Amino acid sequence: MKHGVAVAVIDALGTVTGWSEGARLLTGHLARDVVGRPATELLAGDIPGEILAARAGTVALRHRDGHRVELALTASPVLGPDGQATGFVVTADPHAETATALAAQAFQQASMSMSVFDLEQHYLRVNDAACAVMGVPEEVLLGRHFLETVEDAEHSRGFLAHLRQAAESGRPQRYESFTGASAMNREHAWTTEMWPLRDASGAQTGVALAAFDSSDQYWARQRLTLLNEAAAALGTTLDVVRTAEELIALLVPRYADFASVDLLDWVLGADEPPMIADGDVVLHRVAHGSTRKGNPGAAVRIGETDRYPPSSPPARALREGHAMLSQAGEPEFTEWLAELNARSPQGRPFRHGVHSLIAVPLRARGTTLGVAVCVRMAHPDDYGADDAVFAEELGSRAAVCIDNARRFARERSTALALQHSLLPRGLPGQAALDVAHRYLPCGSLAGIGGDWFDVIPLSGGRVALVVGDVVGHGIQSSATMGRLRTAVRTLADVDLPPDELLTHLDDLVVHLSAGDIGEEVAELGATCLYAVYDPVSRRLTLAAAGHPAPAVVLPGGTAEIVPMTAGPPLGVGGLPFEATELELPEGSVVALYTDGLLEDRVRDFDGATGTLCRALAAPSGSLDALCDSVLKAVMPDQPGDDVALLLARTRALGADRVATWDVPPDPAEVAAFRQAAGEQLATWGLEEAAFVTELVVSELVTNAIRYGEPPIQLRLIRDRALICEVSDASSTSPHLRRAKAYDEGGRGLLLVAQLTQRWGSRQTGRGKTIWAEQALPEA
Repeated sequence: MKHGVAVAVIDALGTVTGWSEGARLLTGHLARDVVGRPATELLAGDIPGEILAARAGTVALRHRDGHRVELALTASPVLGPDGQATGFVVTADPHAETATALAAQAFQQASMSMSVFDLEQHYLRVNDAACAVMGVPEEVLLGRHFLETVEDAEHSRGFLAHLRQAAESGRPQRYESFTGASAMNREHAWTTEMWPLRDASGAQTGVALAAFDSSDQYWARQRLTLLNEAAAALGTTLDVVRTAEELIALLVPRYADFASVDLLDWVLGADEPPMIADGDVVLHRVAHGSTRKGNPGAAVRIGETDRYPPSSPPARALREGHAMLSQAGEPEFTEWLAELNARSPQGRPFRHGVHSLIAVPLRARGTTLGVAVCVRMAHPDDYGADDAVFAEELGSRAAVCIDNARRFARERSTALALQHSLLPRGLPGQAALDVAHRYLPCGSLAGIGGDWFDVIPLSGGRVALVVGDVVGHGIQSSATMGRLRTAVRTLADVDLPPDELLTHLDDLVVHLSAGDIGEEVAELGATCLYAVYDPVSRRLTLAAAGHPAPAVVLPGGTAEIVPMTAGPPLGVGGLPFEATELELPEGSVVALYTDGLLEDRVRDFDGATGTLCRALAAPSGSLDALCDSVLKAVMPDQPGDDVALLLARTRALGADRVATWDVPPDPAEVAAFRQAAGEQLATWGLEEAAFVTELVVSELVTNAIRYGEPPIQLRLIRDRALICEVSDASSTSPHLRRAKAYDEGGRGLLLVAQLTQRWGSRQTGRGKTIWAEQALPEA
């Protein structure tokens, strides 16, 4: 026989009569040990009947050193003279044996955990990697049921269910789990492939599996999942502290056992960012979280500041601008932990087991805002390079949200300060109206709006009430509000009627908008309501530019909305405004407001208007109390716009406080009216003001007779000031001029201006009125 061929000769009695060198190489048995002995002693198990019948198949032999050797054998009969088999020549296929040996080596030496189970989930084969994972040799596992070798846990039951499914269905299965192992001190992610094993006839004989340690991929998916969640979870509000808390909620417990967010002090204020100092860094703790309730291991309380030395990981992260990793045993880590324990010894027991730290700077738009620190204790893995990349990406997203919140807070505070500086701090003194007001800036993310109100004393004891609303929010709207409020005051000083004043204001807004092309133009949308109340006639004249109509409550009656034309909003241009006039009894309440009081997504405007009228008609001890009750009853729970409310209760000047004379156009009558004015002052007990008043009456009446047109009327009004008015049918307004030395006239108005507090003229429907006011003597 050739030495390279594995051949054995067996006689009819089953005794080995020949043994080749190739057989020795395969089995380790020498010829002298085998020849003459029964062939069955070489078997490692029974030969299946189908193999005996076919005289070919895979047969398990026992190697000389004791391990099993599976060989593909073929038995060829040796025929005698009578044609009967006198023995068999058994040969082993060298190619099949080589393939089988390689397959066995691949199974045994595979880097992944591989096992073979029978159809009842008992171990048949276990490779070296599986033994290392299980922490026991193969002999301990062979023949035992799977559940006998693992803990009774959900992942074990899930594994067994998939193993049974592969055995019962005959189809491959995949099972993914995150669990530990007997020989490992940390949890791993496993992806296990299971497939059925079949013999040559196709019958299922067992289930094989290969388990791949996919921990790296698992943690990569977890980090990606956290980043995806961060897109929705971070920045839900424009609040710096809330955004920091959202970051902590993302990190703990999935990524860290403890995490904190510390910000530089300027981030929480209105200052510009300073340079990061080379020395100690002072940070403000805004949020932290731990897997332990109450955060007992935190050395800094929320709201407190802390000083970090230059060598500490947080300070280095701020200074160098990238994530800093630090592990137990490193000098910086040891120094950092010792400093924490020295500063907060009561938290030392809760820091036991701290083994890894990562500090990542919070940078947005090139500016460093603070630092986030993550610490691991119970989590067995140290932070690595992949964690640093993830932390920097998450920190960058969080920093943008924090910076957005910081910018919003800064703009909101600036807009609020600007708006408060432009709104009236105290209402001017006047006797025509009792006034109360409320202004509530909205708390929405849109920012401060452009609502405003004003009370403007006019000549003749009259008072102007103004409420306006600039569309939009933020500093631009507040600045626009200031421009419009100033314009209204300027036009009110000219004493224009409400409809004419709104026409001039509309023209101004059109010009402002045209001059701001290419910029964010808040002036394109603005509304205004302008009303003038005269306590002598008790008439209220009002006009609106796209603004809600006011409500009026008559004494002892119900409230109703004033029927009037709303008019176009300011800035449309070219459309008229209509004035409405009402006569109000003394004690009537007029309510002016902006649309933020009534607008609500969950109710219609008409329903809100009805609620407003009912609230205004309810009994109240004072206007201030009525303001509060109206806001409580009408204002939405979460208003999306600013709310301005202005309440005014009317007063009337009785006939005993007003004196009126018709003046004939005769200069000779001037002395008589001068005397009549003096007598009226005596009746009022104002003799001390008689000299100046008689001089003013003389000059104004003389000018009306000389330069005006009849009819001419003189009126004295005793209000908080003494008012003298002379009206005529001419529309020509007088003006001051400096008289020359030899001029006979031209000094009258100059005298009036010098002797009175203020003077002016206003156009009326029948001409003009010249008026002058002087202070009343103190009682």
